[in-house]
Amino acid sequence: MAVTPESGLSPVEAFALVGVVGVGAQWLAWRFRLPGIVMMLLAGLILGPLTGIFVPSRDIGPLVAPMISLAVAVILFEGGLTLNFRQLEDAGPGVRRLVVLGAPLGWLLSSAALYGIAGLSWQSSVVFGGVMIVTGPTVIAPLLRAAKLHNRPAQLLQWEAIVNDAVGALVAVGALVVVMVVQQQLTATHAIWVVGKGIVFAALLGYGAALMVVAAFRRALVPEYMKVPMLFVLVLAVFALSDSVLHESGLLAVTVMGLVIANADLPSYTEIYRFKEQATTLLLSGVFILLAANVRLESLEHLNWRALLFILSVVLLVRPLTVLISLLGTAIPMNERLMVAFTGPRGVVLLAVSGLFAQRLVAEGVPDGAVLQPLAFVLVLVTVVLHGFTLKPLAARLGLTSAGTPGMIIVGGSTFSTGLAQALGNAGVNVLVTDPNRGQLRSARAAGVATYYGDILSETADNGVEFMAFSSIFAASDNDAYNTLVATDLAPEFGRDAIWQIARVKEEQARHALPSQLGGRGVNGGRTLAQYLDLLGNGWIFRTTRLTEEYTLDDWHSAREGAIPLAVVHDGKARFVGRDEELSGRTGMRIVSLMPPELADRIRREAEEAGKQREQARAEAKAVRKGEGEGSQPDADPLPDGAA
Repeated sequence: MAVTPESGLSPVEAFALVGVVGVGAQWLAWRFRLPGIVMMLLAGLILGPLTGIFVPSRDIGPLVAPMISLAVAVILFEGGLTLNFRQLEDAGPGVRRLVVLGAPLGWLLSSAALYGIAGLSWQSSVVFGGVMIVTGPTVIAPLLRAAKLHNRPAQLLQWEAIVNDAVGALVAVGALVVVMVVQQQLTATHAIWVVGKGIVFAALLGYGAALMVVAAFRRALVPEYMKVPMLFVLVLAVFALSDSVLHESGLLAVTVMGLVIANADLPSYTEIYRFKEQATTLLLSGVFILLAANVRLESLEHLNWRALLFILSVVLLVRPLTVLISLLGTAIPMNERLMVAFTGPRGVVLLAVSGLFAQRLVAEGVPDGAVLQPLAFVLVLVTVVLHGFTLKPLAARLGLTSAGTPGMIIVGGSTFSTGLAQALGNAGVNVLVTDPNRGQLRSARAAGVATYYGDILSETADNGVEFMAFSSIFAASDNDAYNTLVATDLAPEFGRDAIWQIARVKEEQARHALPSQLGGRGVNGGRTLAQYLDLLGNGWIFRTTRLTEEYTLDDWHSAREGAIPLAVVHDGKARFVGRDEELSGRTGMRIVSLMPPELADRIRREAEEAGKQREQARAEAKAVRKGEGEGSQPDADPLPDGAA
């Protein structure tokens, strides 16, 4: 397919290219542990302004703007679905401060920076200052996943971003109406009426649509296979209807809609949320490619050194002052305040909305409104790259990120879980043992292993367990059905390759075999919990062995004949040995195994003998050094006979 700037792409080719490049950029970011947003922006810039392969305004035409608007609506609705009030807990006061105080304060400081530093007119400053309240949930979410931030600062950033997305857009709309009142010499009453009715209508529409969805789903008026499609089209309809009354008020409507559904305890909530999350991943990649590819390099010529100074002031002054003043007097620790204060990436909403407002300002006779779109793009680019590469190191410096070595959660307390946790701990793995039965955790607590008393699937666990500190799950309780439920429910969150499950009692029988999509991966040996407990009762013990250049895997096999390798730890990551898997040894790898008593006794005797030999060698070396020390004194020459 030969592409020239004159010919361009067909719409079908353009859509296919956006999908492949967008998802491909996210995969490359995951593969090489880079910020996904940075990769998508870079890919869009290469496709569009740098090479001219894909120019959305040329290849797709007038559909670009409505496509981006509808995609942003779905993204914000999905963000609203994550806002469960029961999960907010101790971050609640901080979130209220960031919304109630932070939004107007951010508007004021941003407008002042735009007017005094960037040199824009007051009309452009108050409008764009409102848009800058938005901190970008589309950017925050992937950054939080990569940084493994603690719960409370993560909740502060996530809630602020989602709620203030709608607030910022509406503030900007209100500011634009004020500008129109001044420019067109309209009455203030008219301006208040236009903005007020739009906001009220959007909130009521979103709330009413959510109640309708909740009632229909609870009364089984919609079949399961139609719930997600119906919800999807309803989101688009609510956004479009609200936007027809007041521009950008649809953002508020869909956010309210998602918020109400998230807190309605719908049985179908998990399936709905996961589908919307997947849809958002696709839409997010597409939107960033479209926005970046549609940038015109000549538009950046509107910017000067004052624009650079303004962006620095946003990162170093406006954002920190907004957060620190808003959270003044709260119980939130200073390190968490600083984390939130210096984390403010901008995203899709800022880019999409600023383009619309730029056109409206120019139409109203405000010429420097044309600067808003390139200024918004540079602001997004700088903040995304900056926070994409600095969020994790900053969180680590402030002590707000999980341990560098991802840990493992063992579900189900028992002496087997305790022994395994200790062996993994000896290999440097952070282990948490959980069980809803306090008595089952007795041995783990006595051994000093970290425990969580409660159901790992409960909403309480979302706040009581730092899930981001763990990369794998091992379901090993005495209830096979519960193990299967845990493995199946947490697989989408952790990845199916990171979910392991102890063998079920009757899984070898065909009538009791589970479909491949249920449960977790099998562990070497295929033993049930009862069988492992029998081994421990017969004197089997856990051992952790480190491979070196001198002590290879072959040496381990020959010296540990009869041992059952259960898990391996390499580069700080632990995984279980799969059924019938042949180990591949690497220098530095640690093998966690179960050893029979006779092998353990032999190794213990060999270790004791080696210890005695070392002690004897040290004693001999000490004696030699002492002898050398005494012999090193010069002997006095004998005096000659008769000498005094």
